[in-house]
Amino acid sequence: MKKSGRIARRLAVAGAAAACAAALVWRFASTEPAAYPVVAEERLYDLIGAPADDEGPAPYLQWIRGEAVRSMPMAEGAASAVLATDYSAASEEATLRIRYDEAKQANVLDWNNPEGWVEWKVEAPEDGWYDIVVDYAGLPGSYSNIVRGIQIDGEYPFREARRIGFERMWRDGKFPYDRNAIDNEIRPVQTEVSKWTSKRLADHSLSPEPLRFALAEGEHTIRLVGVKEPLSIHRIALASPEPIPTYSEYAARLPKSETSSAWHSRVEAERFAYKTSTRTRPISISEPHVSPDPEGRIVYNVLGGTNWQDPGDSVAWEVDVPETGAYAIDIKSFRGYNGSASVYRTIKIDGGVPFRELLRYEFEANSAMDIAPLADEQGNPYLFYLTEGKHLLEMTVDNSTIRPVIFALNRLSGDISEIERKVRAVSGNYGYGGVVNVDPSRVWEMDKYDPEMESKLIAIRDEIALVSAYLKGLYQGETDSTTALDDAVSRLNGLLRDVDNLPNDVAAFAEIKSNLNTWTKTIENQPMHLDFIVVRAPGADPEYRLPDTWDKVRYAGVNFARSFFQPYDAGVAEEEGALTVWVQRGRDYVDLLESMIAQEFTPRTGIPVNVNLVANQNVLLMSAAAGQQPDVALGFGMEVPADFAMRGAALDLTDFENFEDVFRRFNPGVMRSYTVDGKVYALPETVTYNMLFVRTDILEELGLAPPNTWEDVLAMLPTLQENAMTFMFPKLSTLDQGAMTFMSRKPDFITPYYQHGADFYAADGLRPTLNSEEGYAAFKQWTDWFAKYDLPRDVPEFFNHFRFGSIPVGVGDISMYIQLTVAAPELAGQWKMLPIPGIESPDGTIARWTSQGLASAMILSAGERKEEAWKFLEWWTSDDVQSRYANDIESLAGVEYRWHSANLNAMRSVPWTEEELLAITEQWRWAKNMPFVPGYYMLPREMDFAWNRTLLEGDPPREALEEAQMSLMREMRRKQVEFGIEPGDGWKIETYDEPYGKE
Repeated sequence: MKKSGRIARRLAVAGAAAACAAALVWRFASTEPAAYPVVAEERLYDLIGAPADDEGPAPYLQWIRGEAVRSMPMAEGAASAVLATDYSAASEEATLRIRYDEAKQANVLDWNNPEGWVEWKVEAPEDGWYDIVVDYAGLPGSYSNIVRGIQIDGEYPFREARRIGFERMWRDGKFPYDRNAIDNEIRPVQTEVSKWTSKRLADHSLSPEPLRFALAEGEHTIRLVGVKEPLSIHRIALASPEPIPTYSEYAARLPKSETSSAWHSRVEAERFAYKTSTRTRPISISEPHVSPDPEGRIVYNVLGGTNWQDPGDSVAWEVDVPETGAYAIDIKSFRGYNGSASVYRTIKIDGGVPFRELLRYEFEANSAMDIAPLADEQGNPYLFYLTEGKHLLEMTVDNSTIRPVIFALNRLSGDISEIERKVRAVSGNYGYGGVVNVDPSRVWEMDKYDPEMESKLIAIRDEIALVSAYLKGLYQGETDSTTALDDAVSRLNGLLRDVDNLPNDVAAFAEIKSNLNTWTKTIENQPMHLDFIVVRAPGADPEYRLPDTWDKVRYAGVNFARSFFQPYDAGVAEEEGALTVWVQRGRDYVDLLESMIAQEFTPRTGIPVNVNLVANQNVLLMSAAAGQQPDVALGFGMEVPADFAMRGAALDLTDFENFEDVFRRFNPGVMRSYTVDGKVYALPETVTYNMLFVRTDILEELGLAPPNTWEDVLAMLPTLQENAMTFMFPKLSTLDQGAMTFMSRKPDFITPYYQHGADFYAADGLRPTLNSEEGYAAFKQWTDWFAKYDLPRDVPEFFNHFRFGSIPVGVGDISMYIQLTVAAPELAGQWKMLPIPGIESPDGTIARWTSQGLASAMILSAGERKEEAWKFLEWWTSDDVQSRYANDIESLAGVEYRWHSANLNAMRSVPWTEEELLAITEQWRWAKNMPFVPGYYMLPREMDFAWNRTLLEGDPPREALEEAQMSLMREMRRKQVEFGIEPGDGWKIETYDEPYGKE
């Protein structure tokens, strides 16, 4: 990249940054309250500068400040529209249909898939800045918002135009909420509000106002590019930007009117009219004067928190005023999630922003909920002119105020990567596991290789200090994020003390980048929760109380006393034959299960069910020892059924008449974990599986293709490492492999073993086979990846490395998909999820064998209701029930709660895209889980030891593996003696060598 101009500019900025830092020193010697100098926002834009020629479209914040764009006037009174059905061209990939819509009383264009593109011809009446308006409605899809890219005359005008959001609207499926047997509220599923919306394209991470598009007079082509979710379009228009007055201008226009001096009305925040994200949901708070008081139970009485923090997420409430006039609006809320950092919301009334002060309105941080009016900087309440009747108050998360900070930190992280690449290229050190593979005694003269190395580091240090000073001035205080930035400055100072030692300290660059990237996300987030909203006459005083210390003490005492009288046993079914089901999951999952049992299972079968939430699987172990086991256990680790079966505590399911029909619902490869000596003791509920995640934009820039085999991975490593990047291979624990999670912290060894055709145990299950020829080849490949090819041995946050590009390709579990979808929307269209690499066989088939983590459903042998328990498992794992549960939990709590059902048909009902489903289905074909035999728990431990001996102690791989083989054999034999298993008895293990289903 072209950096020389940027470095020169930054050296100039650095001096000013240092001056800003010096201006802060006085506060340490002062006894007065801290006051932080305000750093002008333009200073950050100076720091960011103009993009390099090879970086593609400029970011919006740079583009709109460009000379050619800035010189454009606002288009005034100009408008031009085209019907969606009059599109001028479309790609073959776009699935389009024209239909008549009753609500619009017109023909509309349905775009039924998020693929391809569609474009229209529009006429700009004059030179100027325009808003683009799209009349749209969502089509049936997932619970995510719709995303489209927008091109003008065949090009993206700015970088963020690649992904423009079109929000869906949601509301609670019912209110009041249902309550369970002990009177706790149960969250309802969310229902989509089907309506047409006229949207001025916007992005509240960039600007509180609609995005501006600079067009010359004449004809232009507007192209929408499919990214995510289907939608229906009626019309596309160019419109002149709407002027928004200041408050003084707004107030001067209001007619003189008086409202009843004592009138006020309270709207509970959880009683919203609609929201634009299923992630935004009510939470339960228990404290004095919260409304409504939960009275010791779970009552969802406030809205938001950390589930209402992403830019663009809106919530609207309906308010009703008795007469036309001016009103004040008070809000009871908490904003102290990020220390002293303020949060921002853009506020609308009836779809429009009344005055400019409500654009990215600042809510200062607090330490406890308070009640405050929407007011100016002096605390004078704003007055809103409302006509008699109902109105919509809408608040949208807006972090455009700190977007320059995010942009600057991303740039600085990139510049640190550039220096790291230079240092690695000079020293030849491409190790990423904390291993320094250079001579520590060598004296490096870095100025010979790069005379500007020290000045570049100084510039970066001072620019980070400038960002920290900007945030302190913005918030008038220090936050966790500014402390982290100051720590990065300190780390850079440490490196600057001896620039010639950088090759030996190269790992510090990755640590600084990881620190910056982690706190960048924290700075982006804008969490707050609301208790209620008050609309009142200007002179009204509702006298809503806030708790003092005595209130808190009294309330805590009352709640403690209530705990002795809560009807915790109210949900216990008294009827004979009631099933007891223990579930190791979160409250929302259990509430939904209880609801479905009451609605479907019990009416259909006549079997009452008691459902109990347990914190961990130790409770189940202790209940077995005490002889007080449940009938059914759900959500427990994949090794638990085998552990219980070996001790006679789990029930063999193969004895039930229709077992084979139920067995066919699942991939037989994963059932190996539940098969003990030829009998099956559990059914899988959910699966966790690995996939390959690829930053397509970065690989294309490097001229690389996504790897299909491990040979492809090794072939791409030199290019990645030369650019200070690498490939990620996960730890075994990322799949939550039951008990092995607590024993193995090394990379996944199961995948290479199975892909080489090796197995861990002989067919009789009585001896290990780690040292077979196939096993040795797998072990050698596994250790060579890290000893020879320098794959990173420990990557705490693959998501952040992937998001910011330092690890643009790697293997991660399916939760990575959720993280990227929810927490990195800016990467939409720039990454893919693919099957993991494998080993190519002579016939060209690529063996992608890997294990899957499981959550288990089993029947305890001590239970008295075995037939009823089997009917429950048969119902619970059925296609229809799993499909409904998967969709309802995602509706209720958002895509981050996606239910990865082990039922093959139910998995396909989850709203994946066609491309995602194809990748997942291909990977599922190669699922092969490890069987559990007596002494299995020693396997990951011995593989850890063999790893350490090979990589850390330098032992030959075969010797390390032989020692692991002998140690594991000793422990297995000891457990066999304990269970009374003789050498000739055998312990049947099902072989599984063919992938499931068709390619």
